[in-house]
Amino acid sequence: MNMQRWVISGSMSLGLIMLTCPAFADCSALPSWSQLRSALMSAVATKGNGGLGFNMWGTLVANDGTVCAVAFSGSNYTSQWLGSRVISAQKANTANDFSLGTGTPGSSAFPHGLALSTANLYSAVQPGGSLYGLQHSNPVDTAVAYDNDNGSPASASEFGTANDPMVGLRIGGVNVFGGGLGLYQGGVKVGGVGVSGDTSCTDHMVAWRVRHLLNLDGLGPVQGVSGETGLPDNIIFDIKPNPDGGTGISAGGFGHPTCLNNPNPSILPPVH
Repeated sequence: MNMQRWVISGSMSLGLIMLTCPAFADCSALPSWSQLRSALMSAVATKGNGGLGFNMWGTLVANDGTVCAVAFSGSNYTSQWLGSRVISAQKANTANDFSLGTGTPGSSAFPHGLALSTANLYSAVQPGGSLYGLQHSNPVDTAVAYDNDNGSPASASEFGTANDPMVGLRIGGVNVFGGGLGLYQGGVKVGGVGVSGDTSCTDHMVAWRVRHLLNLDGLGPVQGVSGETGLPDNIIFDIKPNPDGGTGISAGGFGHPTCLNNPNPSILPPVH
């Protein structure tokens, strides 16, 4: 189901009411299910993603967190990790929730907006990190994830189809490893994409390619956590090994651990 929120504005002195629609929950503003599936299949098949070479799940959400499309790259829903279906939606929601487009105050640290990938959150949410505890906020709505609210779960055969039970509803959730990115057109955030089904580093690589194939990486002047533009929400590998064991420390505070068969993020296509 596609939902749309109308905004009422007007002039009391003239007695006029004008209806405009910024389409916060209008899924027609985002690619279709078939376009998402096609982009996901192409991205998964591209060399250089590293990881395990598995099939993946992908989810698109609108600006208000409404799930617009859920797809998988394999031949059926059991061709990729089943648990990654909800994780992909959680990543899309996270990237959408904590990214901003143009329109932030000119006096802010990010006057052109802030693009934050889920990969940028890993170090910040560790104990002692600046965002510790964020991963426990905004839990996934499992009734939405599995259509369990009426005691009769949706058929699993609908998972990843145009009729996935999450579509048209808000899944929520916060994910803090690679695979979620904001979607942008001309520096304006229009939603989020999440990918899951392989190592978290590979999830990021595939999500990046999916966003590019969908032509929704128009970040323009939007900045990343270090103030850079160009590739502002790319995965950062700056965690130094801890000689005492345990998790090392990210030099910039937003680093992500390397993964099995770690990919090279510098080979990703540039943003528009």
